[in-house]
Amino acid sequence: MAEHLLPTPSHTVGPFYGHALPFPDGDRVAPPGHPDAISLHGYVYDGAGAPVPDALLDFWQAAPDGSLTGAPGSMRRDPSTGGFLGRDGVGFTGYGRVPTDADGHYALHTLPPGNPGLPYISVCVFARGLTHHLFTRAYLADGPDPLLDSLPAERRATLIAAGPAAQDASRAYRFDIRLQGEGETVFLEFR
Repeated sequence: MAEHLLPTPSHTVGPFYGHALPFPDGDRVAPPGHPDAISLHGYVYDGAGAPVPDALLDFWQAAPDGSLTGAPGSMRRDPSTGGFLGRDGVGFTGYGRVPTDADGHYALHTLPPGNPGLPYISVCVFARGLTHHLFTRAYLADGPDPLLDSLPAERRATLIAAGPAAQDASRAYRFDIRLQGEGETVFLEFR
């Protein structure tokens, strides 16, 4: 007699992301040594304010010229296994995948996005305790924007990365993600 299995709903996932999904240089969207490179870094926090050490973040963005296609062939594959070997170190893909470390910290090295309007980087969060991934944006500047303008000031602030100080040569932006609770990051729904 054949056993009949019922379909299962989405389940809590992880901490399995670190095993197969990250790929070499997933945090290096900008070619090494590029003079316009910036960093986006921060922490992922759970509802109790504790860091999440096993989250995985996907990033997408427009190239500095505003294009969305990325460089063809910028990802190298292992010819024997088909797996990712990493980036070619030259082309800009507009895509990155970064796990958080044991302290819940992540860092992405990229180029400034050239999308129309305010510059932003799209973020997708996968973490334990989530049955579905979450989408948000990290804006690198504040100003007029249809999405930001639709939010109360305190909620708007959760989408804006803290920019580098004028004397900061690292060009680093800080963007923390709070999954729930006080200061919860605004998450987006796509239909």
